[in-house]
Amino acid sequence: MADSIRKVVFPVAGLGTRFLPATKASPKEMLPVVDRPLIQYAVEEAVAAGADTLVFITGRTKRAIEDHFDKAYELEVELEAKGKQRMLDLVRNTVPDGVNCIYIRQGEALGLGHAVACARPVVGNEPFGVILADDLIDGGSDPVLLQMARQYQAHQCSILGVERVPKQETDKYGVVSSSEFGPRLSKLSGIVEKPDPEQAPSDLAVVGRYILTPAIFDLLEATRPDQRGEIQLTDAIAALLDQEQILAHEFEGHRYDCGSKLGYLKATLEYGLRHPELGTEFAAYLRQRSSD
Repeated sequence: MADSIRKVVFPVAGLGTRFLPATKASPKEMLPVVDRPLIQYAVEEAVAAGADTLVFITGRTKRAIEDHFDKAYELEVELEAKGKQRMLDLVRNTVPDGVNCIYIRQGEALGLGHAVACARPVVGNEPFGVILADDLIDGGSDPVLLQMARQYQAHQCSILGVERVPKQETDKYGVVSSSEFGPRLSKLSGIVEKPDPEQAPSDLAVVGRYILTPAIFDLLEATRPDQRGEIQLTDAIAALLDQEQILAHEFEGHRYDCGSKLGYLKATLEYGLRHPELGTEFAAYLRQRSSD
């Protein structure tokens, strides 16, 4: 088993209905937080963790994601002719040299587990990462998937990114039961999808970051659809517990739930305040507005 996480899967086939009509013809993953789309932040996190193969599980109306990471000849020629080198570098570096993008169409929206299973022909028999782009996590100089990759290198098993959530919100997440294993690390004994708060085993919720061993693929194939006809990744992870150790990593960083409008607005505000070109002026505007 390899020590590094070379392949990262991005399930991006969802319809983004909570952001309609903005997402009618444009993927929710292309919604910008200041001047970069959500998917760009996710890709940068994957590359920082050592990934060299990015696997996008796409659906209809997702062509904009492919275009974003493709070479833009006309734009590059125009920027170069006008001497706009900084902007040219930004356009050229959406994907670093040596990093490959692969796109797989998910014909039907059959759940996160089905989306991950679609990546099997590319991932093969390697451990791999999964990033949900609408969970934007600011890990500062230590991106979350990199934190988890270090844990994988140390323990050679699947790692789930978790954070503590208010007990009344456990019905929005996969929630784990676990025992302490080390600093910010616990050993899973169970996982349940969206439990009622009264029945939740803990307040540790899985939030859009995974490192999984390839054993998950056979289990996804054997997982029965839920009442909505979807294959849940949580169910396959619960089955994987019978075969392998799984650890939960309580990551360092701040998560913005950009799958919700409020979370998206919070992310835009915070990233705007830290923007190297706009932050100072934006902060001044907010101070002035709050005093009016």
